[in-house]
Amino acid sequence: MKKNVIIALIALLPMGVWAQDNSWEKPEVEQTTKVNKDAKYLKGAVPEVNGKVVFSTTIEAPGKNAANIYDIIYKYMQKMTTEENHLSHNFLKEDKDKHELSALFEEWLVFKSSKLELDRTRMSYAFEVKCEDGRAIVTISHIRYVYDEARKAKRYVAENWITDKEALNKKGTRLTPLSRKFRRKTVDRKDFLFNKIESLLK
Repeated sequence: MKKNVIIALIALLPMGVWAQDNSWEKPEVEQTTKVNKDAKYLKGAVPEVNGKVVFSTTIEAPGKNAANIYDIIYKYMQKMTTEENHLSHNFLKEDKDKHELSALFEEWLVFKSSKLELDRTRMSYAFEVKCEDGRAIVTISHIRYVYDEARKAKRYVAENWITDKEALNKKGTRLTPLSRKFRRKTVDRKDFLFNKIESLLK
């Protein structure tokens, strides 16, 4: 008798397990939200000060005085002149007493590089640094581009090319086709430089 009960329970066990696993019956939930890869480049990504495109940040450097910070950033700015995409530079200010630095850089912004295609633009910009005890104020401004030199060079200034007004649709939800790659790459380059200096001052 006991043997028959045990056999019956064993026979029912898979049915219990199968009854619990009814996921195949549930309809798939449609993904209603899509990740916008351009989210970081939308409204406010390119700030303006008095009508001019100006990227600026204050980077904290605990335990370092203005002279220490000046030396670290100056060394890095010198290294920037040896980077692969560097074209030219001009140091305008190297004031060790006031702990201030400024330079003009010109470099390639590469949009696409392959065996069949090289799409890039020259970008020039002013890079300024004010060093204080415990922090550095870093600014990028006066951004200019020279594009498509192989055919007919096109010249753009940031204020007329990558601002919210020029580079976003009316709703501010998408980048416009003509200038979006310039806006993306400019923001990426700015982020890289600011993050690099922050890492050096930690």
